[in-house]
Amino acid sequence: MAQEALIIGAGFAGAVCARRLADKGYTVTLLEKRGHIAGNMYDEADAQGIRVHWYGPHIFHTSIQRVWEYLNRFTDFFPYEHRVLGWIDGQLVPIPFNYASLEALRPEQAPVLEQMLSNAFPGQKRISILDLLNRREPPLKELGEYIYDRVFVHYTAKQWQLPIEQVDRSVINRVPVVLGYDDRYFQDTWQAMPAEGYLPLFQALLDSPNICVCLNCDGLERLTLSEGRICLDGREWIGPVIYTGPLDELFRQQYGPLPYRSLELVTERYDREWFQPAAVVNYPNEEDFTRITEHKYLTGQVLPGTTIMKEYPLAYVPEKNLPYYPIASAESEALYQKYRTLADGYPRLHLCGRLAEYRYYNMDGVISRALELSDSIED
Repeated sequence: MAQEALIIGAGFAGAVCARRLADKGYTVTLLEKRGHIAGNMYDEADAQGIRVHWYGPHIFHTSIQRVWEYLNRFTDFFPYEHRVLGWIDGQLVPIPFNYASLEALRPEQAPVLEQMLSNAFPGQKRISILDLLNRREPPLKELGEYIYDRVFVHYTAKQWQLPIEQVDRSVINRVPVVLGYDDRYFQDTWQAMPAEGYLPLFQALLDSPNICVCLNCDGLERLTLSEGRICLDGREWIGPVIYTGPLDELFRQQYGPLPYRSLELVTERYDREWFQPAAVVNYPNEEDFTRITEHKYLTGQVLPGTTIMKEYPLAYVPEKNLPYYPIASAESEALYQKYRTLADGYPRLHLCGRLAEYRYYNMDGVISRALELSDSIED
């Protein structure tokens, strides 16, 4: 009799684990609370035929060869290098901040500052905003303060609703400054988008006779955990269980809720070919929203009209919206570790993904993690 595996959640973490275990001969039951697979990567055409990323833009990029080769089993890709502009001081300039941004916003100072940057950071193509803020040379420190204020401070206040001094240092370190004119948002070896979208990729991933997908099925309502035993619908589950949802919810928030930020995503349709000159334009300062995505850039479709999406950050409220971003802090990490200790009491329980591990993952990172986890589960 084939071994059974239970997986909660049909995003990349759950879907990759499901397919890997199915290929090992497991009979896999995959429970998904939403009415579709693909998690936040879910995309589907709107009424005008434009394929929309309904949970916000997802740009695939990786330098992990194993991840790239694995996904190519299930979809073709078309090359796509992501570029972002930011509305700063009345101009659209490249984000991350680079020499073109500097020359547009500080044209008279740019030549001297570029030479100083080359001298201060010889051979480096990207530095952190903190590298500039920590410089002793007044022009470089002042440049760092300018970028920090115009690009980061207000955007972060909108995104996290926290005073800047309370934002985790790891978040600040993700803000690069490019020493040169490279305006690509990512630097990875492979940058591409699924040719037909993410949903067909997930459909191919889960196309196995060994996988049974149950949609509109809240796994937490069917699971019980007690004294090291996991039961599904009252029956003890003796095979591996992979959980990809919020860890605090698995344990009924007995220590209190883990904090997250959420989003309100507003789509708008326009009867013109393009709305903006890049796939994403960031609005770090005056507006209530943080960015606008124009989906046709991401899909490669040639269609009349265009669809955009505005992102408004907001507080996470269970049952009203979705947990998008874990809020990194010493307090939240300590709370997560309390839940992690509870999970460690269940030997067959495996945690995988952004919510279950309470950490920020890029798509390739969670796919790599799912490949490694499924490697570790015995045939």
